[in-house]
Amino acid sequence: MIAHLPVMLREVMEILEPGRGGVYVDATVGLGGHSREMLRRMGPQGSLVGIDRDEEALKMAQAALASEKGKAAFELRHARFSELDSVLDGLGINNIDGILFDLGVSMFQLKGTDRGFSFNSDEPLDMRMDKSFPLTARDVLDTYSEADLRRIFGEYGEERYAGRIARQVVFLRRKGTPVRTGRELARVALSAYHHGAGGGSREKIHPATRIFQALRIEVNRELDELKAGLDFSMRRLSKGGRIAVIAYHSLEDRIVKHFLKGAAAEGKCLLLSKKPVRPDLREIRENPAARSAKLRGAERL
Repeated sequence: MIAHLPVMLREVMEILEPGRGGVYVDATVGLGGHSREMLRRMGPQGSLVGIDRDEEALKMAQAALASEKGKAAFELRHARFSELDSVLDGLGINNIDGILFDLGVSMFQLKGTDRGFSFNSDEPLDMRMDKSFPLTARDVLDTYSEADLRRIFGEYGEERYAGRIARQVVFLRRKGTPVRTGRELARVALSAYHHGAGGGSREKIHPATRIFQALRIEVNRELDELKAGLDFSMRRLSKGGRIAVIAYHSLEDRIVKHFLKGAAAEGKCLLLSKKPVRPDLREIRENPAARSAKLRGAERL
């Protein structure tokens, strides 16, 4: 069982303020850490709808949440952000009092699956959060042109050596030795840095981190799904309802920031803080995966 520590749990609850009898949505249930606390605070009069793209995670969350006593009612559904409207329609719910988005890849997906999310593994490069999706990371590396690989590595990974890495990936597949595992792709990325200016990497993060991020975003259409989810939140939130979003890299956070600022300028919501909330040092020590997290919140007007 993968240890699960919900990121900025206290801060998320302070933004959402889940109250008695409310209707809340956890749009990224994962293993149920945030949902569990929401259920406790809402009491038996409340109602929680949880969705996730990962069916394996949903099964684990279902078991974890079912063990809670004296909690609110909950319904979990296998769905994407872009399907939130249809999920709520199917449950006969019109408006909600709060919604949480905890973006990115989970520790369960990194260490508890065989989908190649980690660059320290010899698992096949899959990277699908939803295994019913047809496109895998291997498909991207095997079929995308050098130009397209360079584009996604540059745009989604903000990788300075995007061209060099794309060129090597295409070279290897033409040679008949295509990249197949996380460890092999990590070696390609590391090689690009060793041959770059200065002859090595002075990065604080592993050189493969941005390439894995870019592939994951492409495979799962994460940025498009995020935009759809944010649009949904403004349509469904009741007056006084709250939205909380935790982002882990600049692309996500930029989208969230611009969306909420735009909605505030149009008089749709009130920003709950000018700057994102960050985890404190104690949490980062206990859960290093939280170190890059940025939490933003708003209240529907």
